Amino acid sequence: MTGSYDAVLLLSFGGPEGPDDVMPFLENVVRGRGVPAARLAEVAEHYQHFGGVSPINEQNRELLAALGKEFAAHGIDLPLYWGNRNWHPLLADTLRQMRADGVRRALAFATSAYSSYSSCRQYRDDIATAQREVGPDAPEVEKLRHFYDHPGFVGPHVDAVKAALGSLDPARRGTTRIVFTAHSVPMSMDASSGPDGGLYSAQLTTVAGLVSAAAAPDLAWDLVWQSRSGPPQVPWLEPDVNDHLRAIAGEGVTDAVVSPIGFVSDHLEVIWDLDNEAKQTAGELGLGFARAATPGTDPRFVGMVRELVTERLYASSSQRRLAPWEASGPSCLPGCCPAPARRPAPAGH
Repeated sequence: MTGSYDAVLLLSFGGPEGPDDVMPFLENVVRGRGVPAARLAEVAEHYQHFGGVSPINEQNRELLAALGKEFAAHGIDLPLYWGNRNWHPLLADTLRQMRADGVRRALAFATSAYSSYSSCRQYRDDIATAQREVGPDAPEVEKLRHFYDHPGFVGPHVDAVKAALGSLDPARRGTTRIVFTAHSVPMSMDASSGPDGGLYSAQLTTVAGLVSAAAAPDLAWDLVWQSRSGPPQVPWLEPDVNDHLRAIAGEGVTDAVVSPIGFVSDHLEVIWDLDNEAKQTAGELGLGFARAATPGTDPRFVGMVRELVTERLYASSSQRRLAPWEASGPSCLPGCCPAPARRPAPAGH
């Protein structure tokens, strides 16, 4: 079964693990993007609010531990490795360790469910860059397919929305709105995702519809955006979640369930941007507010990762999907989701 592959790699974004890590980490994240220094300092303060530690690395350790148990329970005898885009353990260092351990061909699970440059193609570029750094004998690494429409990803979001709704006043259900969020990206990046453009926002709209239909078909919902980080002169997907909460409060909505369907775990952009900023906005508006959880180490999500691996181990054409129209298959289409053109920062930034 496992003759074609000899390891599985968890591929993630990375995050600081102490106060001294914060600025070097953020500089890695925004290198070449022209992000204003003031915005960088603002985001750094968010991390310092939590002692300079992002939850994402510990969440990845928990996911690795859960995957180890899941693999063992299903007879998958493949070692697990972990490498990050922006902070230790950096991907190139992980590939060096894999090479030293005799790994020659690995499957990579990236902690992002959707199609866009930053959520998919950039991880493929990261792999290629790390391989060049390691040298000609670096392990081969193949990224697993997109999983936004897999029941193991959608199901935990459904139950999380139900639980969040259960925490609100049932007498006001008729004036409750579900607000789905995902990381905003430049509009040009969304427009270049997929062969016809707009695949990132289309996939998120699909998931929002799936979750809403299963969790609360009687309630209206919206898809909005959060965590913008780019230069102000570049158009990004809108509306921002805080602006949207203000808008719906003016429409007679009394309560909002905010569901971060763009994320797989409760890392800093969830716990700061939603649990802090969006919750504060809702409080100022008098809106009831409940934030739905992300999948994390939900057994269905862990089982999904194992399923994605076994699809490739067995070269299976059978895939559990809830949106059969998405046709990109296990790999990105040629030319899909190209890197965005980098605009120079304005003077003084």
